[in-house]
Formats: sequence, C-alpha cells, structure tokens
Amino acid sequence: MNWQKLAENRIDEAIALGEFDDLPGRGRPLDLTEYFSQPASERMGVNLLKNAGVVPPEVELLKQVAALEEALTGCGDEAKRERLNGELQERQVSLALAIERRGRREPL
Repeated sequence: MNWQKLAENRIDEAIALGEFDDLPGRGRPLDLTEYFSQPASERMGVNLLKNAGVVPPEVELLKQVAALEEALTGCGDEAKRERLNGELQERQVSLALAIERRGRREPL
C-alpha cells in the first residue's frame, strides 16, 4: 500500500468518526493573506514558529515594555522606581532598534 492511499484512508476514517467536526474555522475559507505577506524565504520558518507559540522578538519586547510601565504606575518605592525606569528605557531602545532592523529587511 502506498503512503498516499494510507493517508487518504486515515482521513476518511477520521471524517467518518467526526473527528474534524469541531475544528476552529470550520466551514469558512482559509485566510492566507498573512501567510503570503511574508517573504517566500521566511514563510515556512515563521509559520512553524507561530504554530509553536513563539512570538517575534519585537512582540516580546512590547510585552516587557507594557509590564514595566504597569509596574511603574503602582510603585511607591523611589529606588525601585529608578531601577524599573532604567529597565524600561533599555527595553524601549532595544524595541526601537529591533523595529528599525526589521524595517530594513522588509522588501519595499
């Protein structure tokens, strides 16, 4: 038995058992605009990382900046505020540099 036939048989069995009935997006067309907006050389890697739940470094830096800003609003200790402010400035610079680097790599 060849692999294609084996795969088709397994898919048919799963359909018969209703294993595909509750998939997200069922009955709606796939939106591939985000996929094809990526450069062809990066599509597979980006898709693999996205499916694994790994976010781009810029997104991680954004989350860190937001967390530090929130920590600063609730901080009453002046020494801790200074430390948090230093970390915040460091992350903001890193984020700006990362965004600038990404902008240079993106095709026009």
